[in-house]
Order: sequence, then C-alpha cells, then structure tokens
Amino acid sequence: MLTSCGGLDVEGQLVNSPDELHEAVTQAEAGDVFVLADGEWKDAELVFTGQGTAEAPITLRAQTKGGVVLTGQSNLSISGEYLVVKGLVFKEGYTPTSEVISFRTSKDDLCNNCRVTECVIDHYTNPERFESDYWVGIYGRNNRFDHNYLVGKGNQGVTLAVRLNTEESRANNHRIDHNYFGYHQILGSNGGETLRIGTSHYSLENSNTLVENNFFDRCNGEHEIISNKSCQNVFRGNTFYECQGTLTMRHGNETLVENNYFFGNNRPNTGGIRIINEKQTVVGNYGEGLTGHRFRGALVIMNGVPNSPPNRYMPVIESEATNNVFVNCDHVQLCAGADEERSSPPTTTSVNGNVFLHETKENIFTVYDDISGISFAENILGPDMQGLGETGFRNESPELEELNGVQIPLGTAAGDIIREGQANRATAENTGVDWYPKVDGEIHFNTGQRIEVPAGMNSLLAAVEKAEAGDILVLTEGADYVMSKSIDLHIPITVTAAEGLAQMPTLKFQKTSLFNIENGGALSLQGVRVDGEECRDKPRNAAIRTSRYSMNKNYKLFIEDCVFENLNINHSFNVLTVYRNTFADSVVLRNSIFRDISGMVLPLNQETDDIGIYNAEQVVIDNCSFENIGGAVLDLHRGGRDESTFGPMLEINHSSFNNVGHDRRNQAEAAIGLHGVQVAYISN
Repeated sequence: MLTSCGGLDVEGQLVNSPDELHEAVTQAEAGDVFVLADGEWKDAELVFTGQGTAEAPITLRAQTKGGVVLTGQSNLSISGEYLVVKGLVFKEGYTPTSEVISFRTSKDDLCNNCRVTECVIDHYTNPERFESDYWVGIYGRNNRFDHNYLVGKGNQGVTLAVRLNTEESRANNHRIDHNYFGYHQILGSNGGETLRIGTSHYSLENSNTLVENNFFDRCNGEHEIISNKSCQNVFRGNTFYECQGTLTMRHGNETLVENNYFFGNNRPNTGGIRIINEKQTVVGNYGEGLTGHRFRGALVIMNGVPNSPPNRYMPVIESEATNNVFVNCDHVQLCAGADEERSSPPTTTSVNGNVFLHETKENIFTVYDDISGISFAENILGPDMQGLGETGFRNESPELEELNGVQIPLGTAAGDIIREGQANRATAENTGVDWYPKVDGEIHFNTGQRIEVPAGMNSLLAAVEKAEAGDILVLTEGADYVMSKSIDLHIPITVTAAEGLAQMPTLKFQKTSLFNIENGGALSLQGVRVDGEECRDKPRNAAIRTSRYSMNKNYKLFIEDCVFENLNINHSFNVLTVYRNTFADSVVLRNSIFRDISGMVLPLNQETDDIGIYNAEQVVIDNCSFENIGGAVLDLHRGGRDESTFGPMLEINHSSFNNVGHDRRNQAEAAIGLHGVQVAYISN
C-alpha cells in the first residue's frame, strides 16, 4: 500500500502523531506497515499493538532510519503478536514512566514473537540520579532485541531488563543480539547493570534467554555488567571492551557462558567472569589485560551462604571453567567473598584445560578458603608462573598467534576453541546501527583549543562562556583575575598558567563560590593561586562547588601545582563543597599547597543514608601540603554493606599536615576521616 502525504510517497501508512498511530493500529491487519513521519516527536507516548503473523508481521518504522527523534518525555509500549519496530531514536529527554521501550502495554498485555531492531537510545536519562527506570523492559516470549545502540544511561536502573514476573514471561526464549551497549559511567550505587535477566525473587525460574554477539563498550555502572538472575540462559560471542565489572552469574543455575571476549587494556578494575550457584558452564572464553581483583577478577569463583535465601549467595556446585584463555590478566579469585556468612566453599567444581599466561606476574591466583572442592587438571601456565598444588598445572611456553587482536596459544585445546569462536565474535563494526554516530561519554580534558586569557575583571568568566568542551584556557599574566560572578562549568575545562611566568596568576572571587561544576562540567586547575580574601564575609563559602541539584553526569576535579589560601574570611570556608546526588569519577590533588582555610578541603561526605551510595570513586592526594586547616582535609564517607560497587578508592602519598582539624566545628577532631572506604593506600 502506498500512501501519499505532502507529496512524499512511502511504503506503508504515514502517521504524524501518537493519536494517528493509535487510530491506525486499532484497524491493523497482518502485514500492515505504519510509517512515522520524519521529524521531532516531543512528549510522544507511542502505543503499538496488533496481531501479525510469522509470514506477515505488522511493522512500525521511521520514515528514514534516524529521521524520527523522540524527545522530551516520550516512550514506546508494544504488545501483541509478530510486531516489528525499527529505526527510532530517543534523545534529549527521559521516559515519563518506568521504561523507555516496553514489551508490554499493561501487566496482562505482553509481546510474543515481536522484534525491536535498529533503534537508538542516546543519553535519554532522568535528571534525578537516583530516580530509577529501565531503558528496555522485555516481557512475554520469543521476542528479539537486536542491532540497537544504547549509550549514556546516567540514572539508576538497569539499561535492559528481562522480566520474569509473570508465568507468561518465563521460559521465554528471547534473543538479545548484535546490540552496541555504549559507555556507561560509574553509578556509585547498586542498580547500574547494563543487562539483567530475572530478579532474585524469580531466580530459580527458567528464562532460556540467548544473549549473543553484543558489544559492551566501557560499561562501568557497577560490579555486574551483566547480572544473570535466572536459569538456563546462554551468553555467547559477546565482547566486553574496557568494562569495569564482570559477567556475573548472580543467581540462577545452568548458565552457559562460552566464546566471549574480555579486553581490559590494563584499565583499572576491568574484569571477566564471576561464577555463583549450581551447574554453571564457562567454556572457551578469552580475557586479556584484565586488572580487576576481588569480585572483578578475570575469573572469580565465589563462596556461598549455607542454606542461602534467594537474594544472597548460593554455593557453587557442579560447575566448571574449561578451556578458557587468560593473557596478562592479574587476578584469578577462588572462594572469593569468604567471610562468616559466606562460609560454603565450592564443591564438585572443575577448572580444567585453561591457559593462564602473564608476562610479569608469577602468581595470579588468590585463594580465600578451602579449595578441596575444586579439581584442577591440564591447566597451562606461563613458564615462570605458579599454580595451585602439585597437580593440575604445568608450565609451558606456547607460541602465540595474533588473530584480530586475540593472542591464540597454538597447540592447545583452549586456543583451538578461541580460534573457532572468532567467526561469531561481536565487534564495534558488526553491532548497533551504521547510520548513527557512536558517542563517547567519557570526560576528556585538553582535547580542544588553547585560548589565551589576559588578566582583568571577569576575563576568565568571559572565556569560559565562549569555550567548548576540552578547551585549555591559558592565563598569560602573573596578575589578579578577579571574578564578580561565579563561573558555571557545563563542559570539561582546563585553566592553566602560561609557561615561564615570574609569578602565579591569582584567581580571586567576590561571590560565595569561584567555580560551580554543573551537570556535564569538569575542571582541571594547573599552576594557579586561588585567594579568598575578596570573597563575601559569610559562612560556608567554597572555592569550588558541585551543582546543588542532582547530577546525572559524573565530573572530574584535578588540582595540580596550585596554591589555595586565605579561605578564612568566615567560618566553614571549603576548598570544595559537594551536594547529595553528585558523583566524581576522580578528585585529584597533586603538588599543591593549601593553607589558612577555615573549613575543609575535600568534604566528600554528603551521602549519609548508608545504603552504599557515595560521592567520589577515586581520590588522590599526592605531594601536597596542608597548614592551618580548620576542618578535616578529607572526610570520605560510604555507608552500608552493599557490594555492587567498588569504591571509594583512596591514595594519600608524600603529604604533610600541620595544624589541621582543630576548629571547634570539627566534631570528629580528625585531620582525615574515612568511613567505608573500600581501598586505601596511605604512605610516606
């Protein structure tokens, strides 16, 4: 059927609004095609229903791929039989409900034999960081989600969830394939999974979902990139690129994990596969350059809880890790998580025929409890590496053949399996869509232009307002740069002193803050002096503060070779002030001097609900001097016992503290306060 609208012929029935779509689908028949007119569809809640057939599905598509952009508070709900959706883009907004794309229109009206393909969800994320939603919720049976591109989820909630909350959605035989899951920032909370199949409540139900040939690009939301929470699922041919987490068999049994590829490129906290529960099979997988430890190791076999409730840790029983290859991976963790509660080590489990090679580490194995329930056989180690016990490991120097970026150990069964699996391996090129640009959501400094800024009243403010992301603003004079207004940062900016200046440029400010890091902003300060002597005479000023509102984009703060002084015009004058629901990937102080400050330097302590939420992932204080600081230099807080995240991580090195923390408002009377910090290195 050809329907003309405005002189443009399209194959199918052209619709121009949600109301037109609703009216059209009420009369839909098998084989019908509905075409959404190109353009912006703002606040469009689309409902697509119908009864197609395998031979004649009902299709809803964009007039041109990517030509229909759903913005504002839009979403899509579908239900029925044999429906196909393709070519839509969601961006510049967020869902008004709990899902952007839902494979149901009500609790009882589900999808069966339906497909969503070649769609994009780009940073379509709720502005409230801890307002939870899914981007995709799959219900019903025999549905397919393929060749889609999802990037930039910044609020709490799983990116894609398979739901088993009704009988009609179990044993579902869904297929999730050839999708590109783009950059996912660290959430700093539970609920940052990219993919979850089931929940603990239904974890012993069969899902029978196939997840194959998907590309996971820096999916760093939490420990669990994939959270398997149901039975009899298959994960095959997926690629994980620099992901800070693991494919985790969190709940459920009889999972098959085969021929997946994990490339860490030695990035921090990158992980592989974590085994929990019964009858799990991990075979023919490849990991290289994975640095994560504890729950983020290259291969992790957990301890369990005796008689565990569904939401804790079932012991590992009758499971296997066979014919996998790990090259330059730093940590294999056995009986991980062993403690008073998780006191059941693995039983009737085997680690056979794997190849472990490392160029610099002799021992990559960490054993936390009794491993007598794990059998080891025919595992190959590099020539200088140490195994576990006298049997089950042998040292060899297999020749490595590079094939498409993978190091194949020749003459090994594991290497042969890896070679065969290359044919179906997901890549950035064979996943997602080819008509929409890939978006890099990471924060990058120093990628733009160098812009010289002369001294003067508000000259730096004017330069920031004209700058673009990644620009470097160079202060050209060793004089005063005075701001009568606060500088709001919505993009990453570097402010640095020009080389060869006889004295440091000085930043002075007359408002309650100098820099405000708003959503999307980040700041790198280099070689400047920040002086608070002209600030307003009132309490609780700050040289730098985050947004007062929830931030769904993480920020970074680097202070290097700087001096902060005279922040004491009134009490509680901080270097940095943060607010709830804001999160820093990194806060770094290096080679800098902080003196005569009435408040605190880094009060990263605003998440006090003790549910595992915190304000900063990584904090570094290196070669700094602190003198006459009224409050603590650092108060870093993470409360609760949630294990879904890894931080905060702290490093303090070669720093001095003189007359710190003695203000009467510092009730802890501490120079440094740490609560719930997960990793801390304090030295020199």
